Formats: sequence, structure tokens, C-alpha cells
Amino acid sequence: MGDSSFITIFLSTYRSFTSTKRVLDILTDRLENPPGDSEKSQMRQAFNKAVCTVFSTWLSEYPEDFKSLGDPSRLLRLVTLLPKDSSSAADLHARLLRIAEELSEKALLPDAHKDQITSPPPDASKFEPTSILGFPAALIAEQLTKIEAELFVRLVPYHCLGSLWSQRDKKGREGVCWSVRATIRQFNKLANAVLASCLWPTKLRSQQRARLLEKWISVAEECRARKNFSSLYAIVSALQSNPIHRLRKTWQDTDREAIRRYEELSEIFSEKDNYSQSRELLKEEGTSKFANLDNRLNNRNLNRSIAQGTVPYLGIFLTDLTMLDTAVKDRLDNGYINFDKRRREFEVLAQIRLLQSSCKNCVFIADEAFIQWYQSVPTLTEEESYRLSNEIEAPGEPSPRGLTPTVIITQCPDLSTSRTSLAGDSDSLFDFPSPVNNLLSKLTKHMKSPSVSCLDVDTSPPTNESTPATLTPSTPTKSHRRSASCGNNPPNNIQGSGPDMRIIRIRMDLQDGNLYRSILVTSNDKTPTVISSALEKHIQDPKQASKYELIQLLPEGKELVIPATGNVFYAMTPSSVDFLLRRKGGNTPLGSQPISTETSATFPRIKAKGRRLVRTLF
Repeated sequence: MGDSSFITIFLSTYRSFTSTKRVLDILTDRLENPPGDSEKSQMRQAFNKAVCTVFSTWLSEYPEDFKSLGDPSRLLRLVTLLPKDSSSAADLHARLLRIAEELSEKALLPDAHKDQITSPPPDASKFEPTSILGFPAALIAEQLTKIEAELFVRLVPYHCLGSLWSQRDKKGREGVCWSVRATIRQFNKLANAVLASCLWPTKLRSQQRARLLEKWISVAEECRARKNFSSLYAIVSALQSNPIHRLRKTWQDTDREAIRRYEELSEIFSEKDNYSQSRELLKEEGTSKFANLDNRLNNRNLNRSIAQGTVPYLGIFLTDLTMLDTAVKDRLDNGYINFDKRRREFEVLAQIRLLQSSCKNCVFIADEAFIQWYQSVPTLTEEESYRLSNEIEAPGEPSPRGLTPTVIITQCPDLSTSRTSLAGDSDSLFDFPSPVNNLLSKLTKHMKSPSVSCLDVDTSPPTNESTPATLTPSTPTKSHRRSASCGNNPPNNIQGSGPDMRIIRIRMDLQDGNLYRSILVTSNDKTPTVISSALEKHIQDPKQASKYELIQLLPEGKELVIPATGNVFYAMTPSSVDFLLRRKGGNTPLGSQPISTETSATFPRIKAKGRRLVRTLF
């Protein structure tokens, strides 16, 4: 129909609404009845040229589609029907026959393609946490950028499509989106390395531990100089995680200039205006040779002879594609496929491919000493991280109000292990249960049952003016959470696709109230349901919900008791996302001022986060 971009867009997005086998069957049926009266007719010649162009483009851009067919019969049938009157047609025949031969060999000798070597788990006894101090920050950043760039170049862009990513946890689809999972595993592995190196040596003095924080801040800065935003965010999110963020004494002994630089780096990933700062940086530096930094960073020992590719934080693209898939209909009112939606998806995928092209020229030499240390880092579970943190600073020691940890990002833990990576309540960038909870994962689960790992939720606690600014970063913090698998099923109480929802943070009224859990609250959720979900998140018996009351923690030490049978979404006030679970009959803490529920705000929220994101994107 004269649309020169149609084929490119179709090949990038068709997996959202059909399969490779189905497309091949339709096209092959079409080839059996070509137009035109004879082979020499002008119509037949134009048709043959189009056929060769389509299949040549498909083979060049997405050869994995053909190699994943399993059965070569479709390719053999296709080859017999393809045009044979040009050199391009002959080349196309040869390429398809080679793939058909590979498929036949794989069918006859399946074990020949299953020789993957599984590396043994790291030996914790050989892990030396403080050895990281012996490596220059620039070298560490180069090695991390090498790993990230290689993974990003191998990323299959269409794996990021919301319709595919959201279905990755369904039975029979364990192998889909493998390239995204690999990127997420690396994100979690690095965040885990930061946690382990800072928490494992529990006997260190706070001044010594502060040097570890400063080292990782310097590494994050060097990653920024190399436009490696994925590693940068992994390091920042680990430093913002609950176990590290609560170490008040360690942050007190951390160099003030290092904390200032850390705050600046954290601002890059602010969720404000739908990651506007991150997006602006990608736009400015995505195809430039070097990072746009101040002179202090530009004068560092960067190899100016090597092009600097850009490795993005993949979570931003996953966010866009999942929101797009959620917000825009798959089909038009007349039943036709909504191809305009596919055009919008292609625009996002095109950005990924452009950034990939910038990474293909990145050349870094592997440093065996660092790689050996990196591979020796044992994986900490969430419980282990928090236990080590409590050994360093006892939970009974109150932290300044400004140190209270907030929420989270999400990543996808390794599917082959159990509870081994930093992630939220889904695939662990970012459960990313993972070291972090993500709003997008919860939002899309609520709306279409997908799970995504890739969004930060800004729930900064109120600041305390009496807390010295040097004690800890003032940027919003995030609490890492881990999950046993990639993606959780949506809670049973969530039905339909109601647009009113909000992420809140709930802690138990225990001796140490530092450990928060994130809960998605919709406009349909009553108090018992929210309490049950919170108890389950805190590894408590959800059947004991009737013994607890839900309290919203407000500024100035005030509290709002949510009615026992009320609608939490409408009963809560918009001034705070922090909640407390307290056993009924418990004493009210000194200094708190409970508020009558009659004064609570009950005005409907205006479509909250999801609606704002959709407006921004579309």
C-alpha cells in the first residue's frame, strides 16, 4: 500500500499478535497462488521482487525466527515455492536450505546442542570482600562496562515487547525473553556484589566500611563517565537498599564529597516526570562518543581512542513497552489488528537498536584478577543481607528519620536458582520477589496479569531538619527485596482492570521497624485484604489478619487508623505512603497523635501513577 516502513515494523512486532509458524504458513499459501498470467508478466516480476526483499530482510534481521522452528518441513515447503529467476533468489534459497539442514541435524542429534557448561556456585570461603579496594575504580568500571555491553549487544529487542515480557512466567514459556533475563541477572549480580562487599565483613570499623562505600561511589561515577547506565543504576540501587542505607554510623564516616557525588548520580534515576532525566541523557549521549560530564570527570584516564557506546538501564524501555501494551488496544473496533500500536512499539525498539549499534565498537580487555573476584561473590538472600546489617548496627539503635528506607526497583533473579538474586516481586532492572519491588510490575499485573521488573517507586520519607545532611544521602532510598522466581501471580483479590491504585509501604510494629514491604492497593481493596497481603509479605500467617489493625503514618508523628472494614484506597490520605501493622490492643507509641477516621481524605485519586505515565507516553 506504499508504506515503505510496514515490513520493518511488522517483522519487529508481529510476535505480539501471532507466531513465526503462522506467518510462514500464510505467506507460503500466498506463494502457491502468485499474481500475474505468466512468469514473465510485469505483475509477476514485481511480486517476485517483493518476495525476495521480504524474506531476505527477515533472514538478515531475525535469523533466530527460522532457527527456532524445530521442524524443517515449513522451510522446505517454502524453498520450493520461492522465485528462482535472480541472484538474490538463489542466495535466499541457499540460506534457507542451510537453516533447514541445521534443524534436521538438531532433530536427529538433540544432545549435540545441549553441551552448556554450568559453572559451580561461588565458594564463600574464598570471598575476600575488602579486596575490591585494591582495584582502581576506573578498571572496575571498564570491566563492568565490558560485561554489560556484550550482554546489551546480544539483546533481542523484540524480547522487550510488553505482550511477550508479561507472559514470560507462564508454563511452557520458560525460555522466552532469555536476552532480557540475562541482562537482569547481571544487574542483580552487580547489586549483590555491592551488598556482599559492604556487609560481609561485619567486624570492620565504621570508618573502614565507609571506605567501601566510597569505592563503590567512585565506581558508579566511572560507569557514568563510560555511559554505562545499567551498572550505574545497579550500584546506586544497592547503596540505597535497606541493609546498607540503615547503617547510620557508616554513612556518618563517609566522605562528604563522596556523598554529594552519590546524590548527584542518584538524581539521574529519579522517577520524576517518568524518568525524564534518564531519558534526556539517553537522547543527548546515546549516539555521542563520550559522556557529557564536567571537566573533573572528563580529565580522568579514559581511553579517548576507543568509541564509548551507551549501555542504557533497560527498565525504562520495559516500562514504556509494558505501559503501551496495557494502554492501547490490540485490535480496532472492526476486528483488524491495531497496527498503529505496533508503530509505537517499533519506535521504542528502534531506540534500543540504535543504542546497540553504538556498543558494537566498545573494546575492553578483560582483567582476570577482577573477574575472579567478581565471580567469587556469594549470593546473599534478603534475609541474610538484613541479618548482616543488624550485626553491624543492632536494630535497637534508632536511626534518624531521614534514614528510613523507602521503596525499590525490580530485577529478575536467575531462573535456575532459588532466592539468589537482588530483585522485587517478579522476575527479580530490577522480584527485578527481587531486591526491589516495582510499581510497573504491580500495575501491569493488576491490569493484564503481566509481571515486569523495571520501575522505581519514589516514596521518600519526610526529612528531619535536625538530622545532619552529611549522615546519609538525601535522595530517595530503595529497599531491595529478593524473590524465589521470576514473577509472581497476581493476588487473588485483584480482579479486572480498575485504574485506581497506589503503592504503599508497610512495616510491622516490632522492635526494629526498619524493614518495609511494598503493597499495591487498588480501589477495590478492603482493610482485611491489605492486612493479609502485608502479613504474607512479612512472612507471617495471613490468616491472622483479624488480630491486626492498619495504621497510616503521617507527618509530625501523627497516625490515621484505617477502619477495620473500610476501603483502604479511599480512607488513606495522600500525604504519606508509610503504614504500620499493629496488633489490636497494643499501646499507642509515645508522641503519636491518632486522627479520627472521619477527618481522613476520601476523595477519589485521579488515576494516579498509571494514568500519568500513559499521558506522558501517549
